[in-house]
Amino acid sequence: MIRVVIADDQALFREGLRAVLTAHGVDVVGEARNGAEAVALAEQLAPDVVVMDLRMPVLDGAAATRRIQLLPRAPRVLVLTTFDDDDSVFDAVRAGALGYLVKDTPSIKLVEAIQLAARGESWLDPAVAAKLVSEFARTVPAGRRDVAADLGLSERELAVLQGLARGAANKEIAAELRIAEGTVKNHVTSILDKLDAADRTQAALKARALGIA
Repeated sequence: MIRVVIADDQALFREGLRAVLTAHGVDVVGEARNGAEAVALAEQLAPDVVVMDLRMPVLDGAAATRRIQLLPRAPRVLVLTTFDDDDSVFDAVRAGALGYLVKDTPSIKLVEAIQLAARGESWLDPAVAAKLVSEFARTVPAGRRDVAADLGLSERELAVLQGLARGAANKEIAAELRIAEGTVKNHVTSILDKLDAADRTQAALKARALGIA
């Protein structure tokens, strides 16, 4: 059974969400009223997933997510919030949230997102996914994408390579890109092959020399 901590400053919402998740076979092991409590419960209870609101007192959801990612047994964080503005989306994803949903999401979709998060896979509200794709396209210069394409690298492989080039571990890259750590490993293997690199260091050096990282 998937173990979940709910973090939201509205008691009535927490109670309703607990009832919904319990009815779908999810074990709600704790409730947090703010981000600081969410971090403490994540450390104490080691749940599989923390369902995190963003706007909370004491410590907001994005800051709490960043702290949770530093825990030895860090649970996956799934954002469930009223807000889908660009700043909220990007802050949560940069902090390491694996999924992002708005509160009018149907309960069956929320349960599915929790199941995916527990397996290390992401689920994004379609509107949120569109924002992230747009931001990625905006922040990666066209010239870099052209060079990467010439090398046979996909956009996802380019993103993994850029993380690799700055020294990020597979776990960090996985959190940033909202994909499973095993998927990152597969991408790294493909990148090494396409760049004819013997290891991660050589791949990073080649990427820098080519101006794509």
